[in-house]
Amino acid sequence: MASVGPPTTSTQPDLPSGIAVFLKIPYAFILPEIVFGTWVWILVAATSVSFPLLQGWVMYVSLTSCLISLLLLLGYLLGFHKNSENWKVLDSLYHGATAILYMSAAVLQANATIRSESGPNSPLYYQLNCAATFFAFITTLLYILHAFSIYYQ
Repeated sequence: MASVGPPTTSTQPDLPSGIAVFLKIPYAFILPEIVFGTWVWILVAATSVSFPLLQGWVMYVSLTSCLISLLLLLGYLLGFHKNSENWKVLDSLYHGATAILYMSAAVLQANATIRSESGPNSPLYYQLNCAATFFAFITTLLYILHAFSIYYQ
C-alpha cells in the first residue's frame, strides 16, 4: 500500500549551469555587466586618465569588477556551484557590494566629466567621459538589479 502525503518541496536553490545561465534572470545580467564594465574601463583609459585621483578609482572598480564577474560567470558555466545555497549568498553579497562601489565610481566619473568640459582636448575628452559616465551608471543599474533579483528569488 502506497502512502500518499503532501508533496515535498526542495529547499535547494535552482542555480543554472552551462548555457542556461544566459536564459535565467538574474544570472543573464552577468554578461552585460562585464561588457558595459569593460566599456567603462576602455573609455576612461582613452581619456589618458586626465584626473588620476577620480578616474583611477573608476578604472580600479571597473577592471576588478569585470574580472571577478568573469570568474563568477565561468563558475556558473562550468557548474562549480553544485547547486549550493552558499553560492547564491556569495552571488548576492558580491553584486550588492559591487553595486555600491560602482555607484561611487559612476559619481566620480560624472565629476571628472564635468571637470573635463573646459580642459585641454575638451571636445574629445568630454565626449569620452560622457560615454564612460553613461556606461558606469548603466553598469551600476545592472549590478543593483542583479543583487535585488537574486535576493528576492
